[in-house]
Amino acid sequence: MSLSAFIHRPTFRLSSLIRLLSRPVQIVAAVALGLAAAALFAQMEGERGVPPIASGGDYQVSGIKVDVLGKDANSARQAGWRLAQRQAWRMLWTRTHGAAGVPSLSDSQLEAMISGIEIEYEQIGPTRYVATLGMLFDRARTGQLLGVSGQVVRSPPLLVIPVMWDGGSAVSYERINEWQKAWARFRTGESAIDYVRVSGSIADPILLNAGQTGRRGRLWWRVLLDQYGAADVVVPIARLERQWPGGPVTGTFTARYGPDDRLIGASFSLRASAESAIPQMLDEAARRIDQLYTAALNDGRLRPDPSLIIEEPVDPDALEIESAAEQPLNGFELPGAQGGASSFSIQFDTPDVGSVAQGEAALRGIPGVRSASTSSLALGGTSVMQVSFEGSVETLRAALQARGYGVSVAGSTLRIRRQGATPAGGASAPQ
Repeated sequence: MSLSAFIHRPTFRLSSLIRLLSRPVQIVAAVALGLAAAALFAQMEGERGVPPIASGGDYQVSGIKVDVLGKDANSARQAGWRLAQRQAWRMLWTRTHGAAGVPSLSDSQLEAMISGIEIEYEQIGPTRYVATLGMLFDRARTGQLLGVSGQVVRSPPLLVIPVMWDGGSAVSYERINEWQKAWARFRTGESAIDYVRVSGSIADPILLNAGQTGRRGRLWWRVLLDQYGAADVVVPIARLERQWPGGPVTGTFTARYGPDDRLIGASFSLRASAESAIPQMLDEAARRIDQLYTAALNDGRLRPDPSLIIEEPVDPDALEIESAAEQPLNGFELPGAQGGASSFSIQFDTPDVGSVAQGEAALRGIPGVRSASTSSLALGGTSVMQVSFEGSVETLRAALQARGYGVSVAGSTLRIRRQGATPAGGASAPQ
């Protein structure tokens, strides 16, 4: 039996193939397989990944320095915390309203609003307390006093792949690094960007590596984003340059977006005085990059790429051809009003999340429509809505045209588009 025929047998196993080889070749093959298995295990063994630890929506005020004396260590520490929460409240109010008119709150009121205390640095003596603290304010309780609405416009879910260049090589989730830790610490609840953060464990180091960010093909990106439940990808990049070992470190930071590696805003640089100050520098860089992404979201630059949607928008022209070809075979007839409610498919443009709800509301406002819900969502493309309507397709078409829509019909499927002007005498539909 030839070797090729043996390989294609259903009962083929790698061990059977090794037995066909000569003894010296068997030894070499076994060693090679052992090395490959060891390399794979070495890549996955040990501590893997940094789980995101800060996804809450609390208000955070960091970098509060206190130096307090007390009759003993515990009294000094409690006095330091009370002083820090007063300073944090003033800083939080100034951040949202300016320095004037800060409401005066008692220590008990402030303690009821505090959801957590972060100890960034702490030294405790017999009667002295020196520390740098961070205060977390509960959003629900504090937002009422600040006059901030709890509703925030959020972006579509965006997968984060932080890439750090250090020593001439790039790393993302292949191994634990300080840039990944900074994004795991970042409090996404305060951001308008819906970040999808992974821990870097299990298959993440293989799927989300620095090389993946250089790919431009959409096929693998579609599968990858669908795996993590994201609509697109953001790639924050950090480049570290050291003056000398243990000396100052300069970081250059860039916000990238999408498989095409589009630049968001301008790059910026920060400086750490020593190796120990790198985490603090990276935390500030993550905060500033988030501001770049938020600004891009507000001005419309940060939008999901339609080519990343697995379910492609339906081509109306192709649908008409397909419907015309099938009609003689299945004897399809347009649904009429005499059979009660009929089901129709409505194709409509959905450039953003708000257009989905607006489109459904416009259809529900038509007399005779029992229900309208989106069955296939394609943000940035064409979505499909299933509508139950008491009437014929021509009646539904006329009702849509009266509300300023351009309508094309193919069987039980209607393609609608907003027109610039509302017909005379017709009610204006939601934009």
